[in-house]
Amino acid sequence: MSSRRRAVIFPRHQRILEQFGKNIELALKRRRISQELLHQRTGISKPTLRRVVKGDSTVSIGHYMVVLTVLGLESDLSMVANDCELARKLELIAQLKSNSNK
Repeated sequence: MSSRRRAVIFPRHQRILEQFGKNIELALKRRRISQELLHQRTGISKPTLRRVVKGDSTVSIGHYMVVLTVLGLESDLSMVANDCELARKLELIAQLKSNSNK
């Protein structure tokens, strides 16, 4: 019996994943790509693809990446946390502290 650990996903975060799945489904429709064609292009099983468009948290990020690649949206994933205002502020504070200690 497998005792696989699952990430704890809070309802608010699950809604974000579900919206992500809806966005993928909409992108498929706009490009007129059926789940059958997506299955052929990705090699991902049809049940897993159905879970992708539902925003299932148990689907690996790799599967999402393959689907995004077929849609031509793979670079969108690289934008996640790319430019975080909080991180910039923390870096600035660290630089100011470093400069004041000199």
